[in-house]
Amino acid sequence: MNSLRARLIALLMLSMLAVAALIGSVTFQKTLKENEKLFDRQLRQTALALRDQGFAEGEELDIYAEEVLDTFVRVWRLDGSILYQSHPRTELPSPSTLGFNTAASGGTVWRVYTMPTLKRVIQVAQPLEARRKLAGVAALRSLSPLLAFAPLMGGLIWWLIGREFQSVRRLEKEVKRRHAQSLDAVSEAGLPSEIAPVVRALNSLLERLRRAFQAQSAFISDAAHELRSPVTALTLQVDVLDHARTEPERVAAISQLRAGVARANRLIEQLLSAARTESDETITSFASVNLAEISRRAIGECYADAEDRHLAFEFNADGDETTYGDATQLQALVRNLVENAIRYTNEEGRVAVTIRTDAGGRLSFRIDDSGPGIPESEYRHVFRRFYRCNADGKPGSGLGLAIVGNVARQHGASVQLRRSSFGGLCVEVIFRQPTAAPARRADDIGESAA
Repeated sequence: MNSLRARLIALLMLSMLAVAALIGSVTFQKTLKENEKLFDRQLRQTALALRDQGFAEGEELDIYAEEVLDTFVRVWRLDGSILYQSHPRTELPSPSTLGFNTAASGGTVWRVYTMPTLKRVIQVAQPLEARRKLAGVAALRSLSPLLAFAPLMGGLIWWLIGREFQSVRRLEKEVKRRHAQSLDAVSEAGLPSEIAPVVRALNSLLERLRRAFQAQSAFISDAAHELRSPVTALTLQVDVLDHARTEPERVAAISQLRAGVARANRLIEQLLSAARTESDETITSFASVNLAEISRRAIGECYADAEDRHLAFEFNADGDETTYGDATQLQALVRNLVENAIRYTNEEGRVAVTIRTDAGGRLSFRIDDSGPGIPESEYRHVFRRFYRCNADGKPGSGLGLAIVGNVARQHGASVQLRRSSFGGLCVEVIFRQPTAAPARRADDIGESAA
């Protein structure tokens, strides 16, 4: 049964019936006991009424035979002979015990009260089965209000639960009326406190979806704009190759076309990487990884460009470079930082990568270059997509530091920009929690240090 309303009604009805059965059982047993006491008192009162009366030999008093319970009376003389018996053909038990007693005689179980007087012994008896039948009837009559209460209470429970679920049905109708682009918050007015947290969580999800869709729309628009230029350039380079007349012209056109394809391919890679790391909701596979090993692989992918520019490249790492993160994302972070440093450093310049663990146990990745650097006023802006500062004609997409910022945020790391000791830019990524699941801190991105 998946209906919450049906489950509540069923559980409440079962609980009500169980409580009613318990109350009925207790009431029934108590009423039986009270009726037994009442019948015993009747026996005693009958005996007391007969105590001082005279009896003629053989006389029958039919008044007792007409009683509802068929009360039987027998009076004994002190010598043991019977002075009076209301029902001569009925065999009563012998008066062996004074007071109340339960005994069997003639196939019938009797409730007997025996009372001695100065001249005789009075015995009053009632059939036990008849007493219990009448007591049961009286007990069942006492349960009639409870039996009438059960269906009324069931109907009331059905109506009340249906009334309280109106707010849930209203919420259902409101959500059903929405279309795919309607991501406004759902109203919490009139909702019970048990449902309101679910609606708040739903509104939080809708807000995150709205931001994600907006970011996705903006990203697609920006990506389309950025891809237009390399695609146009490739088209022109194909035209140049097509119109090349001599072998040197054809070789030069092919070389330029390859370079354009490589740039377009790298731009597409960066776009995909930026898209994967853009949202705070990105699912990542965190594990213990060696940052130094990841950095060596990323540097190896870019080292040919450093050699072409005759750069002095340094790599320094401490003994323990283990952190907690996603290896693919971290490699994208390192590669983008290394590519930027190589691209913007003048020929025969210097680039140094340093990985170390400070006294507080925090692991950091730092890269210094001897390029032109970035003005401090631009530190906050360079983490935006497609933002380029001091490009000076250098090829690029403005996505490198945006990807770095996204990956750092996903790993709970901070990114600090400052002036390098080489005269260019120093970028340091500090991993605050190297051995635990990261806590994302968007405000750490773009911190600057003197």
